[in-house]
Amino acid sequence: MKMKRYFAADARQALREVREQQGPDAVILSNRRVAGGVEIIAAIDYEDALENASLGHPMDQSATMAPSVRSPEPESSSDLDRGFAEQASDDALGSHSAAAAESKSEPELALGKIQHELKGLRDIMEAPMMQFAWGEMGRVKPLHASLLKQLMMLGISPQLCESISNKVATKGLAKHNWLEALKLLSQLVPVAADDLLEQGGVVSLVGPTGVGKTTTIAKLAARFALRHGRRHVALVTTDSYRIGAHEQLRTYGRILGVPVQVASDCDELTHVLEHCSPHKLTLIDTAGVSHRDLRLTEQLATLKVGGVPIKNYLVLSSTGQRNLQDEVLRAFAPAGLCGCILTKIDEAASLGETLSVLIQHKLPVAFVSDGQKVPDNLHPARGKMLVREAVKLMQRSQKSPSEEELAYTFGGMVSNAHI
Repeated sequence: MKMKRYFAADARQALREVREQQGPDAVILSNRRVAGGVEIIAAIDYEDALENASLGHPMDQSATMAPSVRSPEPESSSDLDRGFAEQASDDALGSHSAAAAESKSEPELALGKIQHELKGLRDIMEAPMMQFAWGEMGRVKPLHASLLKQLMMLGISPQLCESISNKVATKGLAKHNWLEALKLLSQLVPVAADDLLEQGGVVSLVGPTGVGKTTTIAKLAARFALRHGRRHVALVTTDSYRIGAHEQLRTYGRILGVPVQVASDCDELTHVLEHCSPHKLTLIDTAGVSHRDLRLTEQLATLKVGGVPIKNYLVLSSTGQRNLQDEVLRAFAPAGLCGCILTKIDEAASLGETLSVLIQHKLPVAFVSDGQKVPDNLHPARGKMLVREAVKLMQRSQKSPSEEELAYTFGGMVSNAHI
């Protein structure tokens, strides 16, 4: 029996790798969520190994755990064995160091071994149970199962798929299930009620590096200048990290004919904003900082200017994965976000993951950007428009989840529900 560990950002990707590398006969031995994604352990020749064990033949000692796929675990077999032993100890008795594990008494070690074996048996039994539950769903409620599959193709989260399909089911629809599901999804997408291009004020754009904050600043400034006049717009940059960051914004300022100020800390920003107070709209371009960078707290603290209400908008790239975007939103939440601006719509392979995160965090979308042209490629956000774009991307990719992926994703939910 040859086992292999797979590590991926989500279950769909992990199961796809299992199928591609081990084929349809692979057996899932365990699955669990880990930091950054999910981990699946699969095996081939599993039935032969069980048959040999039942006949009293010893297990083939050459059957070792193959190296992980994109896993942070060590590659050697000894390191892998040690990693599995430490994981078993963590799952059964809590987090302990290797030295503490060696000093345990024999009863504690025996109990930990039994608990680990029971957990392994449970994981082995869960996979066929999930497959059976999903199969029953397809047999008893084929329309419901088909709708779940279509929603999953959009890229939205399994929990959101289940929620929408259940709401559609309560309406008793049949022919128009898909259209009703898209309608519900568009209603769930939070959209900003206020239009900052009409109200103006002091607005800052925050977000990670490379999401298009400076270009978005230029688009907003150009739109406001066309509507209200260039004398009512001012640009400010607090980006003191990137080389040439000031020059990029100054170039936009010269083209648009609007002033550009520089502020490196909170005190300078306070002084600059006082100087820009006559302008109806002041746009602040901040430095792009990773959501895991220690400087993020310092960057957000710069925007806390006493007496000046600053509306902070998160600039979020549509090309990111759901787990990554979730981390970004959590990291920038302390800034007190008023909404977000979605960029790189034209580069995204799927839009459902982004919509899932925005719905989960209830963060309203103010604008969407679908290109580099200033100011053309900037549009007010609309729920129907975003869902329509998500459907277009789904139809373009034509990627359909396998039955194994669907069973792994929805099997647990189905088994806990009344079919």
